[in-house]
Amino acid sequence: MKTILTILVALGMLATLGMLFAGILGLGKDATDPLRSNRLMRWRVVLQGVTLVLFMLLLSISR
Repeated sequence: MKTILTILVALGMLATLGMLFAGILGLGKDATDPLRSNRLMRWRVVLQGVTLVLFMLLLSISR
């Protein structure tokens, strides 16, 4: 169980980082479509929250 949660946390962190870069690049390059960049940043927040919940679950199991 710990291994699966560790992998999910790592994937969540990578997905959050990817969304962050996609949102930042979207702000700089495609300034004509702010809704797309806003949507990407909202997805980043959702992914970050899910990753934090998974991390807290991993910490609680590790005790």
